Amino acid sequence: MPDAERWTLMIHGGAGILRPDTLSPEQSAGARAALGRALDAGAAILQAGGDAVDAVEAAVCALEDDPHFNAGRGAVLGFDGQVSLDAAIMDGRDRRAGSVAGVSSVRHPVSLARAVMTDSQHVMLSGKGAEDFAHEQGVEPASEDWLILPERRAQLAELRAKPAGWFDAEMKYGTVGAVACDAQGHLAAATSTGGVTGKRWGRVGDTPLIGAGTYADDRACAVSATGAGEFFIRAAAGHEIAARIRMLGEDVATAAAAVIADVNALGGTGGVIVVTPAGEAVWRFSTPGMYRARATAAGERIVAIFGDEI
Repeated sequence: MPDAERWTLMIHGGAGILRPDTLSPEQSAGARAALGRALDAGAAILQAGGDAVDAVEAAVCALEDDPHFNAGRGAVLGFDGQVSLDAAIMDGRDRRAGSVAGVSSVRHPVSLARAVMTDSQHVMLSGKGAEDFAHEQGVEPASEDWLILPERRAQLAELRAKPAGWFDAEMKYGTVGAVACDAQGHLAAATSTGGVTGKRWGRVGDTPLIGAGTYADDRACAVSATGAGEFFIRAAAGHEIAARIRMLGEDVATAAAAVIADVNALGGTGGVIVVTPAGEAVWRFSTPGMYRARATAAGERIVAIFGDEI
């Protein structure tokens, strides 16, 4: 039976080198306001008794439109100077999922991923094929002028000028994501990203890979990850958290902490947000900060960035 008192929503805007000395007060305030708007967009759906899938899509769409983050508008650029967007969404009720990789002309990649889930026979589309599918489905397009900001071009130029480096590991502009438990006790997860500055050769990270950066299963939990994607792929992070809960009987905090520790042991850093069918919600990260927020039916509302906050 639906229980209007049980819904939970968590969102993130990326984990990385986020400290008061690396973010200006203006950047911090802008990011917090954007997290608040995304939280409100998803929470309004859950408060009205809506589905978790609708809520996570709405929250991520709001973050894709905000240049404080690395998804959609304001996404970082690859070494070739182009934007390449990845996204995924998953429904915990039946583990249906959709994802896209390497798209460059869609305003909301998460909505394209949802169209893959609901209106195709596939789970993952990439590149031109995903763009063609977006056109067929009437997914809202976006121009290069909308997606690419001058500051991202400047950041790429700075990176290219480094004598020994072409890959940005600082991660100050992060992947975005959302997980939710709705009033029916169903789960969903969604994640969206522009990848990492200076990426090459069609690199794809963990975001669109079901079971790595995005996962939802009503039998265990919903997960959205952010950080050094190669390591989250190798750890199968999202599925691993769910498996530890479902198969080992671990509580959500223990499972999330164990998988972040495994990512660290492999050489990566980052974070996850996780919610269970009971509405239990945790975030875990191994970086100085993570853009994050949480709202519940009980009236809780938290927006935070730095590691020493709640």
